[in-house]
Amino acid sequence: MATDTAQAWSEFRRMMLWIALAGVLMVAGALWYLSINDALYLSAILATIGGVFLSTLLGCGLFAAAFFSDKSGHDADVSSATSHDAD
Repeated sequence: MATDTAQAWSEFRRMMLWIALAGVLMVAGALWYLSINDALYLSAILATIGGVFLSTLLGCGLFAAAFFSDKSGHDADVSSATSHDAD
């Protein structure tokens, strides 16, 4: 069980690194799109960086957390604790 948890943690960290990289690439793409349309103001840049990067991290991070919960055995612990034995 301990090795499953350690492996799940390493996979979760690796997923989060890939998600952060994807967020950075998406911010770069959004800023490139804004530069084509002459909409690069400081407020637009800050809003784009904050909105795109944080939305990407939040959405993908929640999915990564769900996969981590399943792989680490937390879901099995909860389902076994809530099951009732019919006597």
